[in-house]
Amino acid sequence: MGNREMEELIPLVNRLQDAFSALGQSCLLELPQIAVVGGQSAGKSSVLENFVGRDFLPRGSGIVTRRPLVLQLVTSKAEYAEFLHCKGKKFTDFEEVRLEIEAETDRVTGMNKGISSIPINLRVYSPHVLNLTLIDLPGITKVPVGDQPPDIEYQIREMIMQFITRENCLILAVTPANTDLANSDALKLAKEVDPQGLRTIGVITKLDLMDEGTDARDVLENKLLPLRRGYVGVVNRSQKDIDGKKDIKSAMLAERKFFLSHPAYRHIADRMGTPHLQKVLNQQLTNHIRDTLPNFRNKLQGQLLSIEHEVEAYKNFKPEDPTRKTKALLQMVQQFAVDFEKRIEGSGDQVDTLELSGGAKINRIFHERFPFEIVKMEFNEKELRREISYAIKNIHGIRTGLFTPDMAFEAIVKKQIVKLKGPSLKSVDLVIQELINTVKKCTKKLANFPRLCEETERIVANHIREREGKTKDQVLLLIDIQVSYINTNHEDFIGFANAQQRSSQVHKKTTIGNQVIRKGWLTISNIGIMKGGSKGYWFVLTAESLSWYKDDENI
Repeated sequence: MGNREMEELIPLVNRLQDAFSALGQSCLLELPQIAVVGGQSAGKSSVLENFVGRDFLPRGSGIVTRRPLVLQLVTSKAEYAEFLHCKGKKFTDFEEVRLEIEAETDRVTGMNKGISSIPINLRVYSPHVLNLTLIDLPGITKVPVGDQPPDIEYQIREMIMQFITRENCLILAVTPANTDLANSDALKLAKEVDPQGLRTIGVITKLDLMDEGTDARDVLENKLLPLRRGYVGVVNRSQKDIDGKKDIKSAMLAERKFFLSHPAYRHIADRMGTPHLQKVLNQQLTNHIRDTLPNFRNKLQGQLLSIEHEVEAYKNFKPEDPTRKTKALLQMVQQFAVDFEKRIEGSGDQVDTLELSGGAKINRIFHERFPFEIVKMEFNEKELRREISYAIKNIHGIRTGLFTPDMAFEAIVKKQIVKLKGPSLKSVDLVIQELINTVKKCTKKLANFPRLCEETERIVANHIREREGKTKDQVLLLIDIQVSYINTNHEDFIGFANAQQRSSQVHKKTTIGNQVIRKGWLTISNIGIMKGGSKGYWFVLTAESLSWYKDDENI
């Protein structure tokens, strides 16, 4: 790629950046860019103004930059500025640029020093700049001021992270030299997302304000906290210079003189200063765009194919055509029916690994919950014997009976069979509830059509409720059928002849024939006999008992 083509890369990315901003959506394709990160009063604004050669950024105490500023520098013969939100308007007075930034910031964030992640796009054309794009982010702060929310530090950190976590983003970490570099907020954040220092560029400001006898030579020579892309030192105007209206051109000459005359920086003076920093950033950004271009192009082509496929589906779409609406409605309803069937019948699509649902949960109700409810029914053997005795005596009346009457047997058995109605109806309720939950999950795909979603859920749920009554009637009917006629000739019926034999067989198999209802891990806590707090045990729930084990020991 030739030098001229390389120079066109940054303006190309600028146009993409403007396009995404105009659409009002974040760039799903991570554009190559440079994010400026630093604490409050680190000198970020002065560095950017030195690049442009003009005073155009808001100044003051506290948080001044409250929205990301996408600053696009474009080499041009004329000097003026343009805002993306003020299309067609050229600003030649940079004092007006400052006022427009303040007004646009207040328009979104209000007057209470709040912040917003919605960027302001500013493009500056000038013969004194190199093609460069920088994103000026709010300064890192610790203490909220004015009406700022208490979590302002967290909000600013999250906003900065949104930008610098992207692999295509270079990080310009601005740190004042008159503070301990090890405590630099900018370098600390950069280290979190770029531990190897591969995409971080260090900028050391306020070198002229260091204590006498100290210097930042080891830092600038990349020896103390090494970064792959190194450090550049700059000297900005002091607040006294700004108040005294010292122009940036004079400040640049003073900066150059400082590095040439300082004994610690004299040997690296050619690699220090704002002009060199601007050249480094221009070269670094151009190379970064070139390196990320193949992957960026592949992602762009992939999204383009996806969008073209989506557009093809709407190629012949006519919003006013009622048949089109009907077809779309039928397709959504059919998809709902397919999803519902898959959740009940089981499918490999979209398997839920967090909990049981749909058909699997209904299966569990039938095979685990229903037997458990039956086992849970109260059974008092002493009471049952008394009921049998009373039934036999009441049937014989004043006569003394010789044989056990069939009517007594039927009366007792029917009473026990009727007890099955409770667990059976409860199981029906649990199944109905799971079906309704499944309907709600399936209608989530219709969320873009709230009315359709609501009506589909209502109609299907009402249908399920209507079938609920008929289902319960059918269940009760089946139990009543069992009650109405007891077939003593059935092979499973234990008659008097083989009762003793069957009883002995059951007695022999008691230890192995006991039906297992549920087994799994059980945590037992706050029990006096358990020393040492809560513990995990393997439990087995059978038709006759509940046992739990640890280290092969039955407790």
